[in-house]
Amino acid sequence: MSESEKETQFIAQLQAGDTAALAELFSVYQPRLERIIRFRMDHRLAGRISETDVIQEAYLNASKRIEHFLKQADFPFFVWLRLIVNQTLVDLQRQHLQAEMRDVRKEISLQQSNASHQTSLALAAQLVGKMTSASGVLSRSERMATLQQALNQMKEIDREVIALRHFEELSNAEAANVLGIDEQASSKRYVRAMKRMKDVLNDIPGFSEG
Repeated sequence: MSESEKETQFIAQLQAGDTAALAELFSVYQPRLERIIRFRMDHRLAGRISETDVIQEAYLNASKRIEHFLKQADFPFFVWLRLIVNQTLVDLQRQHLQAEMRDVRKEISLQQSNASHQTSLALAAQLVGKMTSASGVLSRSERMATLQQALNQMKEIDREVIALRHFEELSNAEAANVLGIDEQASSKRYVRAMKRMKDVLNDIPGFSEG
């Protein structure tokens, strides 16, 4: 049975009042959700908040809101679940920062307060290994800052479509739904955005595509 067929089956069970179907459907998408969490989680908090923490909390949040989802017509379940997971991750990281203000808050210095730059931070964390310093003296955080500054030159939607398609590995249809644009526009924007990112990164001394 395909992923979409399983979704149709379990949603029908949910609509019929079978609450246990949510756990089954959640498990279908868990590997994809874990990949998203790994990409979106601030790398400096990875040792403090685990993927399991986020998954468990997201499941509880989804359980509380499932009735609201079932009232929405034709809204993709995975896109809704991704939204729940991302909001859960944001909430957990905020709680952790409040509990660990002294050292962790100093570490979170790369535009952390600006939500529009969070994707560039995640992208920079993925790309930092491909950047070296000619002098060999730049620290990881300095390379991260350089990469993020470069990525911030791109439009927010271009960074986001790359994150969705290339790193979260969403389908074009799912990415279009997340971005609120049609599939053709999403596909074209992804191609243009990848070219733009390549141009931006090639201007950074010490960056190699590998």
